[in-house]
Amino acid sequence: MKLSRLALAVALLPASTLYAADKTEDALKLSETVITANRVVEDRNDSTAAVTVFTRADIDRLQPVNVADLLGRVPGVQIQQSGGRGSTTGVFIRGTKTAQTLVLIDGARVGSASSGGASLQHLNLEQIERVEVLRGSRSAVYGADAIGGVIQIFTRRSAGEGLQGRVRVAAGNKGVFERSVGLSGGNQDTRFNLSASLDEMTGFDRTQKSYDSDSDHDAYRNKAISFSLSHAFNEQFSAGVSVLDQRGKTEYDNPAGRYDASTYISVPAQPYDKYIISSVSVFAELQATEQWASRLELGHSEDKGSSFDKLFAGQDDFNTYRESAAWLNTLTINEQHTVSAGFDYSKDKLRSTTAYDKDSRWNQAAFLQHRFNGEYFGTEIGLRHDKNQQFGSENTWNAAVNVPVGQANELVLSYAEGFRAPTFNDLYWPLYGNSNLKAEKSKSYELQWRSQLADTVRLETSVYQTKIRDQIQYQGKATENVQARINGFEASLQHEVFGAQGALNLSLVDARDRQTGKTSPRIAKRTLSYDLDKQLGAFAVGTTWKLASNSVDGVYNSVTYQTERKNIAGFGTLDLRGSWQATQDLGIDLRLANIFDKGYSRALYGYEGESYAYREDRFTVLLGMTWTPNL
Repeated sequence: MKLSRLALAVALLPASTLYAADKTEDALKLSETVITANRVVEDRNDSTAAVTVFTRADIDRLQPVNVADLLGRVPGVQIQQSGGRGSTTGVFIRGTKTAQTLVLIDGARVGSASSGGASLQHLNLEQIERVEVLRGSRSAVYGADAIGGVIQIFTRRSAGEGLQGRVRVAAGNKGVFERSVGLSGGNQDTRFNLSASLDEMTGFDRTQKSYDSDSDHDAYRNKAISFSLSHAFNEQFSAGVSVLDQRGKTEYDNPAGRYDASTYISVPAQPYDKYIISSVSVFAELQATEQWASRLELGHSEDKGSSFDKLFAGQDDFNTYRESAAWLNTLTINEQHTVSAGFDYSKDKLRSTTAYDKDSRWNQAAFLQHRFNGEYFGTEIGLRHDKNQQFGSENTWNAAVNVPVGQANELVLSYAEGFRAPTFNDLYWPLYGNSNLKAEKSKSYELQWRSQLADTVRLETSVYQTKIRDQIQYQGKATENVQARINGFEASLQHEVFGAQGALNLSLVDARDRQTGKTSPRIAKRTLSYDLDKQLGAFAVGTTWKLASNSVDGVYNSVTYQTERKNIAGFGTLDLRGSWQATQDLGIDLRLANIFDKGYSRALYGYEGESYAYREDRFTVLLGMTWTPNL
């Protein structure tokens, strides 16, 4: 297999392309590069992993409502929200659960040690430069938590050399008001970016009425700041730091009301949460020799949430503090052979008003991976050893072989293992925790077909199966280990039609409990999305069409002490967007989402046999203006 120019550059000079102060920032803006697959910059065509990349240019063009809206365009990824913007958001990659997806911000692990998921609903798009979504387990590279895949988010970076300003203001219905400012700049050696934003909305009623107190509009507020700085001291050594802090308040509904321990009944409630999501990442990289590059990463993240009720005193706190460190080494033997080796360490600390039997845990790991890139085929094989403070040692490995078929086609066959330790909620939550739970273990098989059908038409397909032993699942009375199986197919077609750029993504997934045969909750068997964008001089227009089939959800019934399965209807939405580059510095954009005002839901909540649907956003309009002067 012939190496592309980018892949050859990566192979020969890994330090100069891997997060160097001047070149990494450029790589983050390229759609044909990928970093998350092997923790080095490489050409997407040279990676054996199935990866979707959104650059800052893609985000500006697609005008997504939030991160969840952006991720919903990825084949094999389904999003579940509990009432629109700012509500609790679940991400299901290839039929796996939210806690089975690893989320990184600038390389640092983020998320909640109690629930297991990351608060993606609070990540402000104005603070994001790039999003990469890796679909499928990546055991040797990341180890724990990456059973379904990996989502990596890169914070906003410099727009280029010199000094550039950025001001954006946008407003829409449901009381939406967005504003942000930014300043970035630098030279070949040093780059920096400083951004701040404030988003507010009066919102809408997230659920149908149960109590009078439940019929109010649910507001949302998010204020965020990000900072990044990188510097190349010389051709051999570079270092940098990135900071992201987002905090605010989100209101929501609890249709079942609040349980009153003194009367043993549910009473009306008006709950809301205050949150703080922050991360700090630091790196230092040395090109020790022409063949050896070494990189040290340090990270600290916090996921803080406090729950309140307007009708009651007191609060419930769930605060996660996570420390992480990684030492990564790349040894380029020659143009065909590359060896990667490294050590990872992370420690979680949970501080909560709820008493847990244990509230901290560390995990340490070492990994080794070899890559061969030949003219007729390529291989990749990796091994990782994790040692978890609670669950002991675990070895995982992955292997892949890629074979070119002609000049325009490629076949990739891969196998990967993964594991995940139970969260503190799984183990110790007073209502359903089970301290006897085992760690989850998975085996995944995948066959990819990549084809360049024409100069402007590219097709990528995947057929996969994942078997999860001892998957952690809430079973009505307690959390238990079950056996799961997921079969799936996904296809992505990138094409040009009449000068317009189109992206069609299809996913078929069948996720089941192997013992009962029941389908996994909140997973639609069929999803389809289509983006079409056309540039007309200074004007641009686009549309997004999304479809999802029906799914099921579990509603707890305290009378029968069982979780009853309820149907969630499928849905389809259509969005329109347009923009006008009025001057070199001034742009105006307009987004019309869910133009047919479709009412739909992705999740249910219930109690005593009653079920309530969390409503998603219906028709929304947003008009924005962005000013980007050179200073």
